[in-house]
Amino acid sequence: MSLVIAILTLVLLAVVIVVISGPLRTSKTPPKTQSQVPGRAELQAAREAKYREIRDAELDYRTGKLSSEDYHTIDATLRAEALEILETIDAQRSENE
Repeated sequence: MSLVIAILTLVLLAVVIVVISGPLRTSKTPPKTQSQVPGRAELQAAREAKYREIRDAELDYRTGKLSSEDYHTIDATLRAEALEILETIDAQRSENE
């Protein structure tokens, strides 16, 4: 009887692990299709949000919450992301003209 319970417990544990790990096994970011490209309003909102993140990082650095090394790493990353957003906005503008 205890052998049957042990086997059922192992089977149940295996099923739980498979179900819980399902999202971890899928690809993180699917390739963007034309219909998934954000619209102009979404891009402008993303641009403003990224600018806000840059200002927040600068404030954190000035108030001593970030070391110089951490600030420069974060700042470079945020500015690169902002540049990607700006390039996407420019590409959409040139497509519409």
